Amino acid sequence: MAEHTVTYGWDASMEISLYDKIRQDMKTSMLKKDTAVRDTMRLIMGAFPEITVPITLESGKKSTRAKTPEEITDEDIHNIIRKFVKSEKTVLELKKETSSDYLKLLESYLPKMATTEEIEAWIKANIDFSAMKSPMQAMGMVMKHFGKLADGNQVKGILQGMSAEK
Repeated sequence: MAEHTVTYGWDASMEISLYDKIRQDMKTSMLKKDTAVRDTMRLIMGAFPEITVPITLESGKKSTRAKTPEEITDEDIHNIIRKFVKSEKTVLELKKETSSDYLKLLESYLPKMATTEEIEAWIKANIDFSAMKSPMQAMGMVMKHFGKLADGNQVKGILQGMSAEK
């Protein structure tokens, strides 16, 4: 699995779109006969037709059409991968396991999540709890700032921990 971290994965600093990187990794995995990666890339690419844009037909009826490869954004693909990560975590929970090679591979294509320390530092620097009845009222502001880079349950835990400190 160590080679996966070197060969496969994506981050915003690479000078290639996520769409192109997934296609490139698909080819690489086929050449290396790396079936686990190949199947994961196929799974992600198989979900591309689900990425749609709303259109209005000549009759005035509202509909959707699949986005062309040029229209697919990195965020669209991140949303697909997040769906697979969520379902894999559910499966692992049922199996009472914590991680899998499949999960690690999927996560290597997502932006790096904010750490607990980063979230705590931002909260301490930007939120005034004296104006709030409960630290949980800050949840919306924290999630708005971090967006999909922070897990809601993680932020909730941090805020509950801060309310216990008071």
